[in-house]
Amino acid sequence: MAESTLERETHGLDIDPIWTTSRTARQIYALGEVDKDITRLLSLAASSISLLTLPQTDGPEDNLPQGEERSEQFVLEVSEYFERLDSIQEAIRSSLAHIRHSRIAPSAINAPPLGFIPPSLGVGLPSDDGSSRRDRGLQEERVERDAWKGILAALTRLKAAQDAKRDSDAANTNNDMMQD
Repeated sequence: MAESTLERETHGLDIDPIWTTSRTARQIYALGEVDKDITRLLSLAASSISLLTLPQTDGPEDNLPQGEERSEQFVLEVSEYFERLDSIQEAIRSSLAHIRHSRIAPSAINAPPLGFIPPSLGVGLPSDDGSSRRDRGLQEERVERDAWKGILAALTRLKAAQDAKRDSDAANTNNDMMQD
């Protein structure tokens, strides 16, 4: 059975404490959960449509039930679909009510101008040259750092392998000279 976003929030299912610091933070978290609910909603719609097709058209990799199980599965998925749709509607209305209650100016909610590229979310790492670049967030910085560390590790292994091969070749050459 689908659980509403607010129910998940109140149960505290592995919620990072930062999302419980204020009502606004909880609303932002709830909207993130709505995004996940929409993904699940689309998945349920797709599987429900698959269950409506004729069993003869099922592919071997579809793993769809047959006979009465098919209609029972369809009923379960459609029920979850509508429960999830209801929880999405509730969460969006709750967020809109929060925005109205906060008396956020409509000008703050207006869409940005055409061609606007928003900066990445998050805080970036300080750069070596002291300038503060705001075009990348912390996650992007970490990905780049990890990529450079991976490149360094690969080059170090390659150099060690080349050194070992050179030492091995030199040892073989010395052995050949001594045998002659």
